[in-house]
Amino acid sequence: MENENILYTVTAYTENQVGLMSAIASIFTRRSLNIWSLSVSASAIKDVHKFTITTHTTKEKIMAVVKQIERRVDVIKAFYYVNDDIIYRELALYKVETCNLLESNALEELLHKRNARILEMNKNFTVLQKTGHCEETLALYEDLKKLGPVLQFTRSGRIAVTKGEHEYVDEFLAEREIERLKIEK
Repeated sequence: MENENILYTVTAYTENQVGLMSAIASIFTRRSLNIWSLSVSASAIKDVHKFTITTHTTKEKIMAVVKQIERRVDVIKAFYYVNDDIIYRELALYKVETCNLLESNALEELLHKRNARILEMNKNFTVLQKTGHCEETLALYEDLKKLGPVLQFTRSGRIAVTKGEHEYVDEFLAEREIERLKIEK
């Protein structure tokens, strides 16, 4: 497992600083790692942002990447996970011609089968939404292509939460606060 090339999800908790995304991406680039998905948003912690990045690599390389990310002053803490450690999803949007959906009589069955929903429908186009794993969003794309051209298709980066009782960064911040209080005494 140590040298096996598998998909890892890295989460990094950061301050919101200009240029940080570029700096983090360059860490992957310098190690010749392709970023498969990248999602950045505010976290549950006030003024802290969460990067969620996926890449295929070895455990040895991902450990080095996480250590290097944490060396940044504006990074609070970074972690890496395998799929079994997290609950994850992505969001996909599909724009298709409405007439193709209606002519096939397969719309209701397809929405039910793929657990998708209609976001917008007009006489020219329909926008569908699907959340799930990569394989699920791609499966709906393939089904829709059979009904006619997919005018537009986009997927978000992975978003993830740990399977643990709480977020590990909370533990880290609590420990850091205890250390700070000890120093102040």
